[in-house]
Amino acid sequence: MSVVQGKHILLGVTGSIAAFKGADLASKLTQMGAQVDVILTPAAEKFITPLTMQSVTGRKAYTEADLWGGEAHVLHVGLGKSADLLVIAPCTANTISKLAQGTADNLLTITALAAQGPLIIAPAMDGGMFDHPATQENLATLTKRGVYIAGPAEGHLASGLLGVGRLLEPVELIGHIRLVLGRRGRLAAKKVVVSAGGTHEPLDPVRVLTNRSSGKQGYAVAQAAIDAGADVTLVTTPTALTVPIGAKIVRVETAKEMLDAVLKESSDADALIMAAAIADFRPKQAAGNKLKKRDGIPQIELEETEDILEAVATNSAKKKRPRVTVGFAAESSDLLENADEKLKSKHLNFIVANDILAHDAGFSVETNRVTFLFADGEKKSLPLMSKTEVAEAIIEHVAALLE
Repeated sequence: MSVVQGKHILLGVTGSIAAFKGADLASKLTQMGAQVDVILTPAAEKFITPLTMQSVTGRKAYTEADLWGGEAHVLHVGLGKSADLLVIAPCTANTISKLAQGTADNLLTITALAAQGPLIIAPAMDGGMFDHPATQENLATLTKRGVYIAGPAEGHLASGLLGVGRLLEPVELIGHIRLVLGRRGRLAAKKVVVSAGGTHEPLDPVRVLTNRSSGKQGYAVAQAAIDAGADVTLVTTPTALTVPIGAKIVRVETAKEMLDAVLKESSDADALIMAAAIADFRPKQAAGNKLKKRDGIPQIELEETEDILEAVATNSAKKKRPRVTVGFAAESSDLLENADEKLKSKHLNFIVANDILAHDAGFSVETNRVTFLFADGEKKSLPLMSKTEVAEAIIEHVAALLE
């Protein structure tokens, strides 16, 4: 279950042309299972209507008129205390100033003072305003109070200028929201290292020996660990996937680079989840120049790559870190037998086995069908799931082992 699902999120929208992104954000959060209440400032109503917000959330959107109406005994207190999180996106320079000074002159700012949960603000303003000393001082004040600042990005602004002040895209904002909501999760204060993607072993300066791994399952595991509050390091090979907000990224290409990075990062980790597809073989000697067809078919001699899990097991026996190690077995035959052999020989806590020949599971697709094999002999087969759901199941078992 996503960390957003079932949460009560209060979304404040202030007077910016980027208010339309606030509607998109509210819609996406609602689709993820959150209960989203929206507060529009008077200036925000110049850009977007309460009806728009109500249409995407299925809930009432509050405006300044509600502060003085009969909606609740003390509306701002009720909204502030019931919310798991207050997000203000877009947040203008004016509202940032009010929050820093404790000014409470509209429903949103007075609710911010009454709110009990964490506060995320996503700045949005035009050229020069974000870099202005007054704005920077106000942001510094809010940061000292524990307010989480998401963005802004650099890009084209409403005035036509190019600069810093553009509101983050809703998908990016959701990443920040997940990071903040997960801070008190089951893996809070735990370091989790995740590897993802398929390694690239060079044949020549142009070509590589690689595999079909997309990295999707590994990235989903990293996101699930962040949702659970972990301090996540993602060791990743080249991929087009979006990096989860909050993850420390270590980029590698070859099995040797993956080995070095994993050993370094896991030496003080609580858990290592090896979702990457590591090449078993590489060219013994990569060509210095591009191989040409006119020179005939090259004879390529292969050699074994480093055994990362074996090296981790050796280190773990000495340092007792990582405390939990999870492997993956992507097999085309004898799935459970091969997975069980790997589980035992690499001294894993459990292994995730999947049949790569299944059309609806494994590489590239969005779903997976896996079996967990545990060190104590237990086996647990999961039905066809999204890779996100598989990742959440993996993290649930990792958390249980660490507890």
